[in-house]
Amino acid sequence: MNFTVVIPARFGSSRLPGKPLADIAGQSMIERVVRQAQLSGASNVVVATDDERIQAHLANTGVKVCMTRADHASGTDRLQEVAAQLKLPEDAIVVNVQGDEPLIPPEVIDQVAANLAANGRASVATLCEAIEHAEDLFNPNVVKVVADHSGLALYFSRAPMPWARDEFMARGAEVQGALPHAPFFRHVGIYAYRVGLLNHFVSWPQAPLEQIESLEQLRVLYYGHRIHVAEACAAVPGGVDTQADLERLRKLLG
Repeated sequence: MNFTVVIPARFGSSRLPGKPLADIAGQSMIERVVRQAQLSGASNVVVATDDERIQAHLANTGVKVCMTRADHASGTDRLQEVAAQLKLPEDAIVVNVQGDEPLIPPEVIDQVAANLAANGRASVATLCEAIEHAEDLFNPNVVKVVADHSGLALYFSRAPMPWARDEFMARGAEVQGALPHAPFFRHVGIYAYRVGLLNHFVSWPQAPLEQIESLEQLRVLYYGHRIHVAEACAAVPGGVDTQADLERLRKLLG
């Protein structure tokens, strides 16, 4: 199975400016993400950026860099531009690996690509992990997903779902601690796309549900396409969003 990994890398993060070039035990963050992606079965690994500092940093590493426009509304729009630059056919599979996840397991990259290849009804594939504690279920920064019996997503939300009516009513207003046995899942933000879907995506207006939840994957569902979801085959550590995240990672890998 052939697939391409694209790693978006923005220099201008509002919470941690310049983080793709942040040093982590002698290697930049973006180099570490590339290394993990190269350990997957991808036929090609590409960094997508709009910043010449990142391009210059990777110039002598042998990593392919695609320079993209700076005005993209979303990471998916940037991905589509890269697919167009590479002249990928509509049935090609592209995996989007975030540029701030230097511990991303290579096996989950392979997993999401294989899941999309095996599911012809889906235009996109992604992953999830079980939620075990109410604090995560009720945290709006933890995106939840529910799927049907065949693994096709029904909805993504920042709200707790599904709603365990009897259990939560019995606990009262403060729902805390371990959750009852139910399919509570956190969405893991790695995606595999068919290039044809990317080409459609950039032509669609934002969906009302997408605007309300601030979740661009809802645009895919709103316009009638399906997203395959499966539990990740390995734990996926969170990305680096803050200076505190970066310091923890430096201690871990130092």
